Amino acid sequence: MSESQLIEYKESWRDEYLKWICASFACQNSFSKTRSGLRRFANAQGGVLYIGKRDDGSVCGVADSKKLMEDIPNKVRDALGLIVDVDLITENGFDVIKITVEENPYPVNYKGEYHYRTGSTKQLLQGSALTNFLLRKTGKNWDSVPLENVSVDDLDKESFDIFHREAIRSGRMSKDDLKLSNQDLLEKLNLLDGTMLKRAAVLLFHRNPEKWITGSFVKIGFFETDADLRYQDEVHGSLMIQADRVIDLLYTKYLTAEISYDNITRIEHYPFPKDAVREAVFNALIHQDFSVGVPVQISVYKDKLYISNDCVFPANWTADTLMQKHRSLPHNPDIANTFFRAGFIESWGRGIEKICNLCKEYGIAEPEYTVHPNDIMMMFKANGTEGIKEDNKSSKSGLKNKKWPEKWPEKWPEKAEQIINAVSEDNKITITKLEEILDIGHTTVKKILSEMQAEGYIRRVGADKGGHWEII
Repeated sequence: MSESQLIEYKESWRDEYLKWICASFACQNSFSKTRSGLRRFANAQGGVLYIGKRDDGSVCGVADSKKLMEDIPNKVRDALGLIVDVDLITENGFDVIKITVEENPYPVNYKGEYHYRTGSTKQLLQGSALTNFLLRKTGKNWDSVPLENVSVDDLDKESFDIFHREAIRSGRMSKDDLKLSNQDLLEKLNLLDGTMLKRAAVLLFHRNPEKWITGSFVKIGFFETDADLRYQDEVHGSLMIQADRVIDLLYTKYLTAEISYDNITRIEHYPFPKDAVREAVFNALIHQDFSVGVPVQISVYKDKLYISNDCVFPANWTADTLMQKHRSLPHNPDIANTFFRAGFIESWGRGIEKICNLCKEYGIAEPEYTVHPNDIMMMFKANGTEGIKEDNKSSKSGLKNKKWPEKWPEKWPEKAEQIINAVSEDNKITITKLEEILDIGHTTVKKILSEMQAEGYIRRVGADKGGHWEII
């Protein structure tokens, strides 16, 4: 039997292995089947440490087994305050010591340090990872910790209005629920700890949550290259406000749509599907590790878009885990529940599946995920035609499929298409301005306009001065 999350082999005893025993108590939250159903342990899965076996599981035995049988229980008790089962077993004629570590509901430290096992390795918990571990040991999540010196009356009316509007639209809360007072609504959303507001409540509904939680905003930048930031914005306010405004800002300022026409209907096609980007941004907000103090960051390029956020992954999760069917394990469950009630997100871990399906339907590749120990980055990438779907290409302005007069040079259909696009943006555009856009002379512009009118593509309404163009 090889080493695993629950089994560790050592050839001989060293006192530093007390850290491994400590780590066996400090695994991530797990689920264990009992007669009464699913039981959640706030502590470790436990494990078994064998002394007298090599890493491959082969037996080498221990020479001082009797002394160790006395020393090890005492050292574990004195260093960790625990009682463990220490058994002497015989394999292939060799003495092997088996130390069984049972699950424990309380955090255990070794000389003030907290260790935890992930896979077959031991890691020292530090910083936000240690904070989150200790919170979970007490049955709390980071976003469920109550805050002092802030009350329901301090929360933001616009943020509640956004929630009401979206909850009505999604149908995930009844009309009677939305008639409740803000205090009662927060109670129903599980955002109160007694009479105190949880961190989640302040993040979701306070106008300035950064007063308590540094970095709780979204930062957006447009990059020409990785080293060339052209411009940037920051979206501050409650998470309700951020959720309401980030996508609109992205699609009005940062992403450029390609314009096409189906007869007279104007079609705007962006490089990335809006619903997929919205789902990704909302996922970043609800899984964000706000204790780090670093905002959610969105980096926009001409042909790609990155969304990154700090996070705490369940033990042994990888990018492959994310792309497979998996349980919904939000880092901030109270925030996630409110986003779900507002209709912002799906439940049951379907967010990534939904994003991938939306990208596939839109004609671009599935997003790529890069998972680091403390953060995750998602990349959307436009296809070779800047995200234009195949079924839209044939309708692109309707001009290239038109049988043009034989006397026209081959380049003129493209010039005519540029005119259509320019007129759609400004129907009072002048010939002088068209000369600049098309980079051709005054006489040629007038000739193309005249023949486009004769062919029935555009018409002039009113006089040369004060009139306007119409697309037919």
